[in-house]
Amino acid sequence: MSTNGSFMNNNSQTQPDLTSDRPPWVATTLGSFLIFTIVVDILGNLLVIVSVYRNKKLRNAGNIFVVSLAIADLVVAIYPYPLVLTSIFHNGWNLGYAHCQISGFLMGISVIGSIFNIMGIAINRYCYICHSLKYDKLYSDKNSLCYVILIWVLTVIAIVPNLFVGSLQYDARVYSCTFMQSVSSVYTIAIVFFHFILPIMIVTYCYMRIWILVIQVRKRVKPEIRPKLSSHDVRNFVTMFVVFVLFAVCWAPLNFIGLAVAVNSGKKVPRIPEWLFVASYFMAYFNSCLNAIIYGLLNQNFRREYKRIIISVCTARIFFIDSSNEAGERIKSKPSNVMTNNNQVKVDSV
Repeated sequence: MSTNGSFMNNNSQTQPDLTSDRPPWVATTLGSFLIFTIVVDILGNLLVIVSVYRNKKLRNAGNIFVVSLAIADLVVAIYPYPLVLTSIFHNGWNLGYAHCQISGFLMGISVIGSIFNIMGIAINRYCYICHSLKYDKLYSDKNSLCYVILIWVLTVIAIVPNLFVGSLQYDARVYSCTFMQSVSSVYTIAIVFFHFILPIMIVTYCYMRIWILVIQVRKRVKPEIRPKLSSHDVRNFVTMFVVFVLFAVCWAPLNFIGLAVAVNSGKKVPRIPEWLFVASYFMAYFNSCLNAIIYGLLNQNFRREYKRIIISVCTARIFFIDSSNEAGERIKSKPSNVMTNNNQVKVDSV
């Protein structure tokens, strides 16, 4: 009880000072923005999960990471975001210490789970294209499921220390119970490096190697490379690359602000404009609803399945697995094979 009381007392003193000077339209704008994010997040990521469930062509080793990423995005829309929305319209946190800790914990689970799943997707694509002869053994159904379980175990391990460091607190500037960057400089730097910079470096390396090979195939830089890559094949890889780029763009400002705070919290915090801090947070929140949109825009298989699901909703057939014309679709979507002197390059749908 003493911890709860201390938490509420400390934050009740800071909340009015930080938000009372804001014009009324700020809360309205942030609330509307978050409502849109929640709705698109839930509907979009449910579409992704149901699409993979219904369409046999989408049920492959690579897409198990896509489903896992969709689950990570759904986590924040189901619990933490609605609590933030409540805080916005009440101009403060009135849900107690326990909900604050759970909300902050689940936000951490979501963001770390997202970057780890994006890293898992990149490694999967890298193995599929650059080490295709070993791919079937490395990414059997059993192994792929084990990799996803490992991702979530590492995610939980990564977020648990926050409960002991005391870094999950209510921040009135963003109406959220979240990671407080000024609690510990060393801890914040470690968080930013291991949970953002290092995964970004690994993903960048994987996609750089993929695109080097793709360019070599398309331009026939190497004489032993014979077959062509279709534009459809390339677009499938662009889809996941765009997902990665958008994640990096949306989360980079908040992580760089965290580094600035960690370097010298006493001097750097006042120099960071409040509007920039708030914008960086809500831009990061917005990322959770983007992936499903990207799949629909860039991936023909997902786009077709989205349409089928929407039509099926009207006929109450949404959870029936689509098996019609699967043989014909498999023939049409047969991946192109590119032979090199060392391995076989395969390109398949995401």
